[in-house]
Amino acid sequence: MQNQASGSVRSSHATGVSHAANVADVAIVGGGVMGCAIAWRLAQRGVAVTVIERGIPGAEASSAAAGMLAPQMESDGPGPMLELGLRSRALYPGFAAELREVTGIDVGYEKCGILAVALDDAEERGFPAKLAWQLGRGLRVERLDGDGLRSLEPGLSTAVRSGLSFPDDAQVNPRELARALSHAAAAAGARFLQGHYVRRVRVESGRVQGVELDDELLPAATVVVAAGSWSGLVEGVGLGPHLVRPVRGQIVSIETRPPVLRRCVAVHGRGYLVPRRDGTVLAGSTMEAVGFRKEVTVGGLARILTLASTLVPRLVDAPVTGSWSNFRPLTEDQLPVMGPTQVEGLLLATGHHRNGILLTPATAQAMADLVATGRSAVDLAPFSPLRFAPVTST
Repeated sequence: MQNQASGSVRSSHATGVSHAANVADVAIVGGGVMGCAIAWRLAQRGVAVTVIERGIPGAEASSAAAGMLAPQMESDGPGPMLELGLRSRALYPGFAAELREVTGIDVGYEKCGILAVALDDAEERGFPAKLAWQLGRGLRVERLDGDGLRSLEPGLSTAVRSGLSFPDDAQVNPRELARALSHAAAAAGARFLQGHYVRRVRVESGRVQGVELDDELLPAATVVVAAGSWSGLVEGVGLGPHLVRPVRGQIVSIETRPPVLRRCVAVHGRGYLVPRRDGTVLAGSTMEAVGFRKEVTVGGLARILTLASTLVPRLVDAPVTGSWSNFRPLTEDQLPVMGPTQVEGLLLATGHHRNGILLTPATAQAMADLVATGRSAVDLAPFSPLRFAPVTST
């Protein structure tokens, strides 16, 4: 079903604005996977697009994620978030193949399946309802006891009591995904401005004029803010500094030889293990409202490693090869912010929280459609920026 976008979303390619060196049809604020993917899809359409990134594209939260593509495992119930996640998960095989063809980079897409497991009564209580509504939706899911789980993953501890198997959930390598998307966007003609701080989105008479950088204005007929946890700090966007908040997550990298897992394993609200093909296991993650403090802490590592060794005892003797942290962008209602604002030509694509990697293909497709045609095949109404306070210029 085609959905008319709220407000006018036209590229300057369609409205006659020149393509001079200092003029972009579209300026994208943020060079993470979301910004690069949107830029790639727009550049493929022949739209002049510039990505503004203060650091290295994809080096922030995009590269720090674990990479689970888990709309079934993560979802608490049916609704628009589940449907968007399922749509994006379905796009991933073609998305990954296209990136490999264009860039030569394997982004590590693998339909490995995910096990949601329980270690106590409280964690088991939600399984019957989740099983029921997902089967009712026609999704593949199976409930298994502890022995059934260990038949799939012999490395799991006897402390694992039961769980749900989601064979269609998958994973991708976020670092390779970020690298591939920035390369693909550049190859398609997108321009990157690195090392620039965006002071504000300039708005005049209700219409976006471009973005103000450190010492100049980058004119643009359309601006897309895809700056993750920093989106609310960009002046002129109108989100306010607290509507999209950073939530810190810490992750530990563990080396196993031979590999101890084939599937991802997760305990709701406590953490997960994500096995890579080379035997690396990523163990995570914390959920900490600590502002923009990008730190790895003793307490965070202790919680992560305790759960990891409880789930898979063989990890006790495995070497830790790295640790890091970064921020997930969380909104007040825990839904992304995607689509046009009340400012003509200003669009947002942020607030994806734990699902940024999962939702990248669908978000890029929807936002590129909106910019190029004013319409999207994805119903973005539940995620509209207009559900919050109106965007105003300052």
